[in-house]
Amino acid sequence: MDIFEQTDRDTWNTRREWVDKELQDAEIGCHLLSDHATALFMDMQLAYCAGAWISVVVMSVSVIDAHLRETEAMDNCIGTAKLLDEYYEGKNINWLRQLRNHYVHLNMNKNILKMNDWFDNQLEFEMNATKAIKMTISALFQNPGI
Repeated sequence: MDIFEQTDRDTWNTRREWVDKELQDAEIGCHLLSDHATALFMDMQLAYCAGAWISVVVMSVSVIDAHLRETEAMDNCIGTAKLLDEYYEGKNINWLRQLRNHYVHLNMNKNILKMNDWFDNQLEFEMNATKAIKMTISALFQNPGI
C-alpha cells in the first residue's frame, strides 16, 4: 500500500455522502453554529474523505472545543477538559479527548502511536475517526439555536 496514494473517487464519494447524511439527520430545526468550528469541520470532512483518520480524531476535539466555547460557554479561558465535561451532552467525550491526546502528545513511557500502526491498524483508525465525526456532529447540533 502506497501511503500517498489518492483515495479513489468512489470511496471519496461514499465517505462524503455518509457525512452529508449524518449532517442531514442531525440538523433538525434551527441551530446556532460557530463560524470557527464550521470552518474547522469543513477541513475535518476533507480529512475523513481522504482517509486521514488520525487527523480526523485530532480535528474533532478542536471543532467541538471551538463550537462549545462560542455557542455554549462563551469563554476563551476555560480548559478544554472542563469545557467538554460541562457543555458536551453526548457520551464518551473523555474517550475522544484522551485518544486525541495520545495521538498528539508523545509519552516516552507508553508510546501509543508507532509508524507501523498506520499500516497495521487502518480499520481501527477508521472506526475511531467515524466515531469522532459522529460525536462532532452531535456536538454541533446538540442545542437548537434562536
